[in-house]
Parts: sequence; C-alpha cells; structure tokens
Amino acid sequence: MASSLRKLLPLLLLALAATLVAACGSSDSSKTVPPGAVALVGDKAIEKADLDRLLAQAKTNYEAQKQEFPDVGTPQYETLKSTLLKGLVRQAQWEQAGAAMGVRVSEKEIDTQLAAFKQQYFEGDEKKFKAELDKQGLTVEQLHEQLRARLLSHKIYSAVIKKVKVTDAEIKAYYDNHKAQYLQPESREVRHILVKKRSLADELYAKLKNGADFAQLARKYTQDEASKADGGNFTAYKGKTVAPFDKFVFAAKKGDLSKPIKTEFGWHLIEVLSDVKPAAPQPLAEAKATISSTLLQQQQNEALKAWVKDAQSEYEVTYAPGYAPASTGTTDSGTSTG
Repeated sequence: MASSLRKLLPLLLLALAATLVAACGSSDSSKTVPPGAVALVGDKAIEKADLDRLLAQAKTNYEAQKQEFPDVGTPQYETLKSTLLKGLVRQAQWEQAGAAMGVRVSEKEIDTQLAAFKQQYFEGDEKKFKAELDKQGLTVEQLHEQLRARLLSHKIYSAVIKKVKVTDAEIKAYYDNHKAQYLQPESREVRHILVKKRSLADELYAKLKNGADFAQLARKYTQDEASKADGGNFTAYKGKTVAPFDKFVFAAKKGDLSKPIKTEFGWHLIEVLSDVKPAAPQPLAEAKATISSTLLQQQQNEALKAWVKDAQSEYEVTYAPGYAPASTGTTDSGTSTG
C-alpha cells in the first residue's frame, strides 16, 4: 500500500501532464515573471516554492524506493525539474481555460474525492493517512489542491468530448475505406459441449448417439458459459477456434457429431449444424458499433488535442531565467521562445 501511495502522491499534480500534447505553449516577451516565481502562465504566476515542494516530494519518493536522487545541476536533475515545471504550467493553463468555459471544481467534489482516497489506501484510518502524508512531506491542503487539479482535468475532458458525435456518413465512409478489415472468414453453425473429464465426455457422447437432446445436455453440463444458454450453439469462424476444434468443424459434413476431442480447454463434443458459409465482408450493420467506437475515440482525441493547443496559445508562458525547458529554447532574458 505505502509503495503505491508513494508513487501516486507526487504524481497527482501531474495528472494534467498526461494530456495528448507535449508542447508548453508560446511565449509573450512583453510580460515579466514576478519576483519569487519561476514562470508566468497567462496571468497566473508559478511560484518557486511550489516547484521546490514538488522536487522535495520527488526526492522523498526516490529515497523510499532506494533510488539515488540526481544531484542539482546534472542533466537528470534538470530533466526532472523541467518535467515537474511543465506539469505546473499545464495545470495553470487548464485552470484558466477551464474557468473561461465555465468548468470549476467544488469543495464538495474535492471532499468526496479525498474521502475515497483515504478509503482506498487507508481504509478510512485518519491516523495512517496523516502519518503517510508526513512521510511524503505533503500537507492535507497540498493534497487537496492536487486532487482539485485531477478533478478539473477530468471535468474538462468530459466537457470537451461530450460535444463529439459520429455520423452515419462517417461510419459508412470508414467502412468503405477499410473493407479488408471487415472480411469474415469461412463459417458454419455448430453446437458443442465442453467438459473437463474424458469419462464424462464419453458418457455424454453415448447419450447423444442414443438420441439424447443435445441442447438439454449442453445447458446442464457445458463449461462454455458463452454458449451455455443457447444450448451450445454458436457460429464458428475458420481459424478463430483452437486447432483440433477448427479441424473437425471445417472437415465434417453437416449433421456430423464428433467423438470427444481434446483441446487446451478440456473435452469437446461437437455437432455441425450447417453447411460452410463462404468468406464474405461483414455487413455494415454488424460492423457499425465497432466502427462508431473507433471513430469516436479518434475524434475525441483530436478534439482534446485542439482544445489543449488553444489553451496553450491563449495562456502563453514566460519563464524566469534558468527555468525554461531546454526543448523550448530561451532568449537572453530567459523568456521561452517556443
């Protein structure tokens, strides 16, 4: 428990840093970072104390995992510092952009999240909770703000993606352009009974040969929960089942009943119910739900990327000297140029 928590606490504030865009926004050379701050994001200053606190928490986390914390000034230290600062910058951008679109986090929502946090990691034990925070060098108020940041990111994400809709025309176009993905192999209708012991399989085989009702036996004995309710019936696609099963199904004649067949799942009794249906494209109606889900995910990602890009453009970043991430470049004044 403590190990998982040590990893989680320093990273809560970086929830926003896991967004889809890695850039830090453009610069505004007309603005000056106020004293005691390491960056200015729009109108919000990132205090050095906040960055120092995160670095201290990271050090505690390293030590708890018996890892050597990088020395100040080393490339490893600068990379860590830059990562943490980028998280703070993104948080500031999202806070301001979220407020502009009317997205806010209430104290009640944070309290609910905090209660769930305590229950998940400490079973509601307040003393254990506070003792672990002390180990992390983290106050309840700081955790409170980190939870606020995470909740805000979730609410913004929900607000952005709920506007995304996939149309039937888009689904049809995707289907037409990716038909090779929706080619179904040969298939035929079968029913089977799966049991664990050969002795039971032999017993059931004898009953079936003497006219017993296959569906009734399947509902009573089969271990295959997916087909049990349908009396063992399902559509077998060539190459989609285990080899011994597949070999019998596509070599047998309609109406054939197999002797017990051993596979990695147990012993099968298989009855072939139909002729082989040739390979054919899956109908659009059957593929529609899968395509819709694929397109929805793509369009939601694109919408979030666009929103993040707009937020970065709207709330530009100015860094104090020595704090601009190396990847963005700096001018002599320490202002970000990218």
